Amino acid sequence: MSTRTTRQTPTGTAPTLGRMSQSGAPRVIVMPDTWSPFQTLTARFGLAFLLFILVFLLLWLHRNGLRDQIDGHVSFSDVVYFTMVTITTVGYGDIVPVSTTARLLDALIVTPARLVIWFLFLGTAYQLIIRQYMEGYRMAKLHAALHQHCIICGFGHTGQSTVKELLARGTPPDQIVVIDQQEERVRLAGALGVAAFQGDAAQEEVLKDAAIHKAKAVIISAGRDDSNALMLLTARHLNPTVRIIVSAKQEENVKLLRQGGADAIVSPATFGGYILAAAVEHGHMVHYLNDLLTAGGKIRLVERPVRADEVGKRPEQLTPDLLLQLYRDKSVIPLFDFDRSGGLQQGDIMVLLTAAIAPTHHTETDR
Repeated sequence: MSTRTTRQTPTGTAPTLGRMSQSGAPRVIVMPDTWSPFQTLTARFGLAFLLFILVFLLLWLHRNGLRDQIDGHVSFSDVVYFTMVTITTVGYGDIVPVSTTARLLDALIVTPARLVIWFLFLGTAYQLIIRQYMEGYRMAKLHAALHQHCIICGFGHTGQSTVKELLARGTPPDQIVVIDQQEERVRLAGALGVAAFQGDAAQEEVLKDAAIHKAKAVIISAGRDDSNALMLLTARHLNPTVRIIVSAKQEENVKLLRQGGADAIVSPATFGGYILAAAVEHGHMVHYLNDLLTAGGKIRLVERPVRADEVGKRPEQLTPDLLLQLYRDKSVIPLFDFDRSGGLQQGDIMVLLTAAIAPTHHTETDR
């Protein structure tokens, strides 16, 4: 895998987990490895060697406080030998500290150094052996839980608003995966209870780790149109059928993103400009649109296919819902020309204005 569930530091690893989700399962925050196993081993052996040199110098300076039980003389090789067996906790008892200074040195300096050495050994064993197994198990468990999930590429202001709205609309936290290159943003996503990866969503391995082959939708909002385009092309290559929604900062890039395979393109700046201009003459429009588009509003826009019991009906028969737009075979059916359309048909897609229903989180039993 290209990602790991721990963040490397020169002296060890710091596992990071988000808060518990509502179902009680921990949300995994995945950080990339910054050091290779060889670099880790080299750094730790280097630190162990420096500790050995420090203890040796201190013992050599106070060698008069040591006693060799065999010949009574403490030589250079005896100090090297005593240092090695002491910090590794072997201790044969043939060389012992006898002076007060030597004993204090052993208790206050050598013993803590011995503990540090053992922590280095245990940390290396965990990082290079045990952690590999734990990572594989954790990633396998995460992949098994993901099905028809949403992948959010980029967790800036737009990405954060997207995740919060998905949660408000009833999307289970364990079916949302966030990918961002900044550690701070990854931690913010983990705090919402969703799975989060630190990585570049333009890389195939990162999207594979997010189980893109099973995803329902990919939302791309990296903050730059060129980055969005690379992520779009990679995601489309890995899953030709997944629905991909892309955020565009520049209006001239909308056409390019559409050619790249985006199913929907949203320009936050453009839409924001439309609303700001409309608010000049229509004082209540901003409030109404906010009510209309958010999960907390009293009314909602809903897009859904025609149900079997609605086939043949006219728009006014859908009460209390209000039909705003009708799509048939990728074409728009004008409502003023509805009489010649033969009524609603199987396969039609409707955009409805309806009363809001409180979102419900799906349980494992529901899924």
